[in-house]
Amino acid sequence: MTTNFVQLTKKLAGFIVLLVIISILSSCGKKDYSRLPLMGEDHLFCMVVEIPAGTNHKIEFDKKTLAFKTNQVDGQDRIIEFLAYPCNYGFIPSTLQNKATGGDGDPLDVLVIGESRETGTLMKIIPIAVLHMTDNGERDDKIIAIPADPFSRTIKAQDFASLSTRYPAIIQIIELWMSNYKGGSGIQIEEWGFVVDATKTIIENRIEQ
Repeated sequence: MTTNFVQLTKKLAGFIVLLVIISILSSCGKKDYSRLPLMGEDHLFCMVVEIPAGTNHKIEFDKKTLAFKTNQVDGQDRIIEFLAYPCNYGFIPSTLQNKATGGDGDPLDVLVIGESRETGTLMKIIPIAVLHMTDNGERDDKIIAIPADPFSRTIKAQDFASLSTRYPAIIQIIELWMSNYKGGSGIQIEEWGFVVDATKTIIENRIEQ
């Protein structure tokens, strides 16, 4: 019986080691997108795409598992019961809307007007405006941006003035979508800010890298 016990213990130990190796291998290549640099050496801001334009799935980056996951509600994938996301939706790394100052405790959100990009895409962006708003009493500002790459752009606007002059309907669509995608409750739209205000909002929410 002692011999069988020793053999069983060895097999169990070997199985545990195998699980550890598999866990290590599966985590290889993963990175913490939330801690990537705020901007590159070219001084352009960066963003991480969580939700591609045109989908209704609420996808978020999980800092614990370093993976992109569909948000869960009562054990089910969260599907936005409204029009699909009109822009690529994600966050600016190395930022945080601090709860201590009234924020929601998440990185600073950004909506990029342009062609749909896959989840996990890293993009260089040009902020053109900021939509100041609250979600259930917590500050939840949204940076509005265009791709830094001219070939990825779908509009000819590089600031809030040209956006509001050339594409006033885009402003209305974003406001209406943000006001209704959660069923129309808890969202309070406050005001729009210009490019300088957008940049200031990013810098103010910057965290140590």
